[in-house]
Amino acid sequence: MDNLLGIPETLLPEESEVLDDLGNLPDNEAATEAIVEKHPASSLAWSELASLALSADQTIQAYAFARVGYHRGLDALRKAGWRGQGPVPWSHEPNRGVLRCFYLLRESARAIGETSEVDRLTDLLNDADSSAIGAIEAERG
Repeated sequence: MDNLLGIPETLLPEESEVLDDLGNLPDNEAATEAIVEKHPASSLAWSELASLALSADQTIQAYAFARVGYHRGLDALRKAGWRGQGPVPWSHEPNRGVLRCFYLLRESARAIGETSEVDRLTDLLNDADSSAIGAIEAERG
């Protein structure tokens, strides 16, 4: 990743309780909603809910879930010292929930024809980590 401005990487803390909950509950919408209710500030939880909705062709729900996760992610990034620019590496696993929300918001925005939002989120993802889009697409299959 190019970091020409020398801005330090933003590394979010691990969400071990969220990871544990996601790993121990059935992979369905109701169980994922329960995790989001338990951890409403978690972009990781919101990204799971948005991903399920997008996979079920529930575009508007996916957009809404990803939008909440996007805002929760921005809050977490700012709390960790991010000032609206600089690297948010995909290689740091706790950053992945936020980056997934950015990606899922981008994809659901594309599905509803919100072109300027797609462009803005593409730039945001590439600025955060130029490998993120490819990594998420590989992960989603």
